Amino acid sequence: MGKVIELVGQRKAVMMKMEEKGNLRRLVYHIPSRGLMGLRNKLLTATAGEAVMYHRFYQYEYFKGSLPQRRNGVMISMGDGAVNGYALNALQDRGRFFVSPGEQIYTGQVVGEYNKEGNIVVNLQKAKKLTNMRAASADKALKIAPTVKLSLEECLEFIDDDELVEITPKAIRMRKIILDEAQRRRANSEKSGKKKIK
Repeated sequence: MGKVIELVGQRKAVMMKMEEKGNLRRLVYHIPSRGLMGLRNKLLTATAGEAVMYHRFYQYEYFKGSLPQRRNGVMISMGDGAVNGYALNALQDRGRFFVSPGEQIYTGQVVGEYNKEGNIVVNLQKAKKLTNMRAASADKALKIAPTVKLSLEECLEFIDDDELVEITPKAIRMRKIILDEAQRRRANSEKSGKKKIK
């Protein structure tokens, strides 16, 4: 129960009632609707699938403040084309990926979560250089971590202010609003310049 109270409290929820029914506890909260995004999965993870959650509209209220956003940056695709397993294997120590080998991606698409703050542009189309020379360590088997597939709700919770969720009949993807890296840097420098002037 402590983990549930902590998770819900981070999302500006106010506990209204707590009652016990046998060995179960029922918690009633008033929470902003934007705080519900991604909450169900986190509660299920924290309670090992034991939590049962439902919600309904209560009333309109004043803005309760911003909710915590992700701390890590993202990995952004440098080019268009199919994801190469060799490139994915070489970059997997930098974070977790949302794409798998052979999947078609495009410039500006968010392909993974970076381990550190800030964003990084990666080349997932880079292929292994082929030579007629063989080395003992050159042909190691690729061990690629399983791809993380986010639901629509998880994507909406994950994105930052400069990102969008793209929904097609076959896929749910995340991308930057400005796809080109040079234009994105220019827009960020203009935005930070305006903040300094104010």
